[in-house]
Amino acid sequence: MAKRKTIPNYGTVTMNGIEYYRTRILDADGKRVALYGRTREELYDKVEEAKKQIEDCTFRREMPTVKEYCEKWLLMQSAHVRNTTMIDYTSKVKNYIIKPLGHMYMADVTTDDIRLAVLPAAKKSESVYSSVNMLMKCIFYSAEDSHIIDENPTRKLSAKGGIPQKEKEALTDEQVEQLLDAIRGLPPYVFVMIGLYAGLRREEILALKWDCVHLDEEAPYLSVRRAWHVEHNRPVILTELKTKAARRDVPLPQRLVDCLREAKANSNSEYVVANRDGEPLSYTQFKRVWQYIRTRSTKERTYVRYVNGEKIKHTVKPVLGQPAPHNGKVIYSLDFQVTPHQLRHTYITNLIYAHVDPKTVQYLAGHENSKVTMDIYAKVKYNKPTELAAVVNSAFGQ
Repeated sequence: MAKRKTIPNYGTVTMNGIEYYRTRILDADGKRVALYGRTREELYDKVEEAKKQIEDCTFRREMPTVKEYCEKWLLMQSAHVRNTTMIDYTSKVKNYIIKPLGHMYMADVTTDDIRLAVLPAAKKSESVYSSVNMLMKCIFYSAEDSHIIDENPTRKLSAKGGIPQKEKEALTDEQVEQLLDAIRGLPPYVFVMIGLYAGLRREEILALKWDCVHLDEEAPYLSVRRAWHVEHNRPVILTELKTKAARRDVPLPQRLVDCLREAKANSNSEYVVANRDGEPLSYTQFKRVWQYIRTRSTKERTYVRYVNGEKIKHTVKPVLGQPAPHNGKVIYSLDFQVTPHQLRHTYITNLIYAHVDPKTVQYLAGHENSKVTMDIYAKVKYNKPTELAAVVNSAFGQ
């Protein structure tokens, strides 16, 4: 049986010759406001509706928006996450979470809102999507644990998404020689040599100082002790490395020793790879350095030019061995593409081809997780039927 509502005996007031029932309540700001009704029932309904609105307003004030909670979550992470990781987190949270959802209250976000928010990340690489997916879930699970939301809208968010990345392939010996011949004497040469023959990551090469290059030892080596990073295009050199395993001493083959001796003799900087002022490269400066390699490749590329204020696309189809149309000093001599990470991958691959044991490869590469090393090891060592056949035959005594 439905409970009968009890209607208070409200006071009355006459306005313009008409009698109204009246009561006062406190609004969301704590101020007393008057409500009026021609009947007690009408005034009662108005009071109940006002109370709901006040409760909802109070709830909204206590409930953070997605932007507010994301900023709070990032602040909490900063206590135990590396500075470089925090910069990455902050960028992704800002672009992929706050930008589409920041204006909403945490409790109002639905599963559909989440799915729509991650669509831009799904058009990026698998690694970017995976990172955004992880951040989205961490933030909303944290809000759920703190009883800020009752239901987590990210529970059904798929972990799969993004554009699959092409399998990394090492450069062949012939390609290595082609690359080095194409850029000998040019700005990227020393960077490329260190990548190919010491296997350092880009951020490790660009932070390398001469005080960590030991060329006069009985067994020359370099020490990885710093990492390059950029903030707003400006270089920042950190002593905090990617992982503990990244801190390592890497022996140098004679070819690299000779290259570094010559570079050091001509250097006016404490950095092995530096700009004209002897300072570490900014992000745009590194892109310009790498452009020496890209412009010598035969990959078709499109430029935009403005003619009489009109935007016109201009396509270049380089032919191997021919000079660039507008710069005769540039010869299209590379019929393959090269990335900075590919140099490191080539170094690791060559160690495996030389039958270096996996634990040594792991140390020299600075891999913290042996799984990363073993995945590369397995793909490189056993990617040919002839290699597999030899292993199988050996196992079964044939």
